[in-house]
Amino acid sequence: MKDLEKRRRVMQRSMRLGHCICDAKKSCPCDVFREYDVCQCAGERLDVPDGPVRLTRLVEHAGCASKIDQASLKRALAGLSFPADPRVLVGASVGDDAGVYQLADGLALVQTVDVFTPSVDDPYTFGQVAAANSVSDIYAMGGRPLTALSIVGFPIRAVPDRALHEMLRGGIDKMAEAGVSVIGGHSINDPEVKAGFAVTGLVDAGRLTLRAGARPGDVLVLTKPLGTGLIAFAAQIDRAPPGAAEAAARSMTALNRLASERMLECGAHGCTDVTGFGLAGHLAEMAAGSGVDVAVVWDDLPLLPGVLECLAQGIIPGGVERNRESCGEAVTLGPGVPPPALEVCLDPQTSGGLLVALTEADARRLVERLRADGVSEAAVIGRVRGRGAGRVFVETRGERPVVEAPLGARRPQARGTAAPAASAGGGTDAGCCAGGNQEEPTMADTTAGDCCCAGGTDARSTAPTTPEAACCAGGTRKEPAAVETAAADCCCADRGRSGAAAEAVGPGSVRQRFADFLKAASRPGALDAPTKQAIAIALSLLAKCEPCARLHVRKARQMGLSQDEIDEAAWMAIAFGGSPVMMLYDGLRDA
Repeated sequence: MKDLEKRRRVMQRSMRLGHCICDAKKSCPCDVFREYDVCQCAGERLDVPDGPVRLTRLVEHAGCASKIDQASLKRALAGLSFPADPRVLVGASVGDDAGVYQLADGLALVQTVDVFTPSVDDPYTFGQVAAANSVSDIYAMGGRPLTALSIVGFPIRAVPDRALHEMLRGGIDKMAEAGVSVIGGHSINDPEVKAGFAVTGLVDAGRLTLRAGARPGDVLVLTKPLGTGLIAFAAQIDRAPPGAAEAAARSMTALNRLASERMLECGAHGCTDVTGFGLAGHLAEMAAGSGVDVAVVWDDLPLLPGVLECLAQGIIPGGVERNRESCGEAVTLGPGVPPPALEVCLDPQTSGGLLVALTEADARRLVERLRADGVSEAAVIGRVRGRGAGRVFVETRGERPVVEAPLGARRPQARGTAAPAASAGGGTDAGCCAGGNQEEPTMADTTAGDCCCAGGTDARSTAPTTPEAACCAGGTRKEPAAVETAAADCCCADRGRSGAAAEAVGPGSVRQRFADFLKAASRPGALDAPTKQAIAIALSLLAKCEPCARLHVRKARQMGLSQDEIDEAAWMAIAFGGSPVMMLYDGLRDA
């Protein structure tokens, strides 16, 4: 039953203010009220589909890739001062995995907090990953976690409450496995799903395993395989190799407790856990803090199943580029190291393993004990070269080649998509301006005479010229959460409407179905995402939709397309549309 008196009271207040009291960007009555006769400000709820939820489709960056990059974080922290306290053994200025506060009799408090977006689709599994990742910082310091506070961001009333319940249940169960009591928490209504924990534990102050503890002569042990960021991104776009996502989930939900206990038994000198900054970022921090240079061997890095396949197909998450900007200058690839090896080293990890520095004999003992205990991927991955400025060298014995797909080669089909139909002529050259092969033509290779419809007179031309055809070819990587599809995600599907009325409302509406179609069309399949984004630029310019063109140029840059690649896409549109299109693009570039 709807409380009409409450509705009337709330809506009258919003109307007097000229703004919805739940969302100041909207007027009242809002679009949801007009479409569904539901006033969410009065506590009324839309019917949210109660089926399975794919959490990674509700976020932009999956897992620890959602964290602020290392370089930006350092800029934000620069100049901040923290009150001096002799009982603070490891504080914010040090930037280790957790803070340490001296109590008495050699005992110290160790505290950390970690929150991130889903790296897996299943809510229960995500809760487990969030818990395992949060306690990992305590284990990296050689501590024992005791209590935890849950932290959750969730798009309430847009995603089924059951998903939130399962996230919390997964986190509580994993904390129970770690012997940690969840004693409370905090939640916020957030458009993107997030989860994590603030964890408190105890540590023997004399046995701290600090990140800056690596010594000349030490070797490096990694206790979990790499590649969770690559696999999570591949799964997010439906291109994960068979079994890869499941293997990544098993790794991310595994606790680092046993690895922590064994490293203490084997006399570890230093330790850090490998998470959002990637192996290279965390290793560079360990090396710089310890005043040493280190080397890792590409052939010895433990990798999740499917990682090499993702590398070969160019499935690399954006977090790699952010980590490259932060620590790329500290990393040097040795002779023969395949360039994709760097992508693995920069891949942002979620709930990754412990990176431990200890003597060679102790390292062998640690790996043997861990493998005997079932931690089968633990491996010696490198060594401390000697005193230095924090350089990371990547070496190889040539035993692990990476065969990259040639530029322009067709990618494997996304699961659930149909293969493209053959052209009428039975070959690739039947289509407009195909160039006669699957290779990417340069602008110099395509003349007006070679282009079947550059002059606009060839009957074979099928180039779309309507705004609808060009709209949102880039779309968004997110799935709509229940009834919410932001107008900003679709460049011109809302053409002709403005304000609150311009937002898509309701999973059954024509507008929503059109938006879903556009997003399905934009997802990578036979063509990869950057190629489709270049096409979107050309189509939006040809349609003379300036907002569309601005959106797709911005998305192309975010995907890593160079200015030269963007210009070439634009010149394809100019070749079809002539001077007006060139004037439009020149205006965009000059703006």
